[in-house]
Amino acid sequence: MRKLIYIILGIIFGGVVGCTDDLDQYPKIQETSQSVYSDPDNYVSALAKCYASFVTAGQEKGGGNPDLVSNNGYDYMRCYFNMQEAGTDEIGSTWIEGDNTADLTFLTWDANDPWVADMYYRSYYTISLCNEFLKNSTDEKIAGFTEQEQTEIKTYRAEARFLRALAYYHALDLFGDIPFANEEYIGSSKLPEQWEASEIFDFIETELIECSQNMLSAENAVYGRAPRAAAWMLLARLYLNAETYNAGEHYEECMTYCQKVLDEGYALEADYAKLFNADNHKRVGIGNEIIFPLVVDSRYVVSWGATTYLVCGEVDTDYGPPADSVGCASAWSMFRIRGEVPALFDMENDDRAMFYTEGQNQYMDGGVDDRTGGYFVLKWSNLTDDGAVASNTNNDGVDTDFPLFRLADAYLMYAEAAVRSGNDIDGALQYVNELRRHRNAAEVTESEITATVDGIPFKFFLDERARELYWEGVRRTDLIRFDAFTTDKYIWQWKGGIKDGKAVDDKYNRYPIPATELSANPNLSNQNY
Repeated sequence: MRKLIYIILGIIFGGVVGCTDDLDQYPKIQETSQSVYSDPDNYVSALAKCYASFVTAGQEKGGGNPDLVSNNGYDYMRCYFNMQEAGTDEIGSTWIEGDNTADLTFLTWDANDPWVADMYYRSYYTISLCNEFLKNSTDEKIAGFTEQEQTEIKTYRAEARFLRALAYYHALDLFGDIPFANEEYIGSSKLPEQWEASEIFDFIETELIECSQNMLSAENAVYGRAPRAAAWMLLARLYLNAETYNAGEHYEECMTYCQKVLDEGYALEADYAKLFNADNHKRVGIGNEIIFPLVVDSRYVVSWGATTYLVCGEVDTDYGPPADSVGCASAWSMFRIRGEVPALFDMENDDRAMFYTEGQNQYMDGGVDDRTGGYFVLKWSNLTDDGAVASNTNNDGVDTDFPLFRLADAYLMYAEAAVRSGNDIDGALQYVNELRRHRNAAEVTESEITATVDGIPFKFFLDERARELYWEGVRRTDLIRFDAFTTDKYIWQWKGGIKDGKAVDDKYNRYPIPATELSANPNLSNQNY
């Protein structure tokens, strides 16, 4: 089954969308040829392209024959990881100049930042792929197929709606007020209008509620495809952060959808490290912790982003552990973790503290790009359960999937929403301590999870989410929810570009729509940039 889904995801359906100019990277797309969707067997390949758009950058290995002509040319998840992590306490980009991440790192970006532009266009490229699929999978379009074929395609259609909602959610969370275009814009000369964040929130909410009804259950889920619990997880995350999208408070709804996930039959993994190694596909699905992974495979899904970026980037050629300790052929020497996050751990009594500390300095006193500061992270690995190297990262990337949604996050989202709403605090404490027991961490008390610390209400959850989810692409969102990303409520080294850290302008809670896009579409504008 795993090999089959890799082969499917490895099919890069080159004729689906044509985008070559930076100003034409979304969502004006060329009409798909009639022959593509006249054959029901082609639908799974077209859907595979939608999935693969999160972890590949082109039609060929390593991003060759690129989908987009962009500033950096990296895949969706490398862009997303940088946007979510580089400016936070979780990453110190030691290759800051070579990877052009200085403005992300110091919270000083503008509308001309290359990573901002790449992420924006990657989001809308995925949206355009899903729009194309949805336009060609309506009941009317598939009416001539057999009943079984129609049933399968309707499930594919629900998954495409989920993937589009996922890309829209990322765009909403990163950029705020953004342009909206659905399948009705295909072939139209009409330029998309800019929607307010609350309107995008409403669209995503409706899409996820509706599409989840036709997605596969955990019991029937196919590896590599999104089950209905993935839609529920995204709904819960949307609801937990609703106030930051000017959509009001939705903590009870967050709890409701977390509970649906908790009732679906997933289970926490006893060995935390196995969630992030080259055999983590064994931890997917009912009875396991990973709800939905982005599939990465050295034979069929190869890019220099996604988990290859994390595994190779976390080790250094000159310092720390050898590259092969995480299954790398060579180290990229790209980043470490800033000292504030390891300080949150009981380093001797928490399985999640996967840091290499021998001979290392915890803090980056000499600067973010000083490779003698900060601990190494050993969380991501290209080693199998048996300790064998899964692939040659120099040529083929890694075999490690990216667990986009895990059961542990459902535990934490439910508990935080329960405490914030004052509803089921006992249940919140039970979920928190069940998770901590699985991580060999000490149990906590009700007073700890409800306390205001350093002026931040419920700070336990901000800290616990760092302990559980560091380097999984959620930190910026969490810091914003706790009003701690740009303010002086929480300061870390080099925040704002100075050693001791400082508050920055609140405008950096959102990224700007790229300047190139503003030039292409007069309907769009940025606030404060």
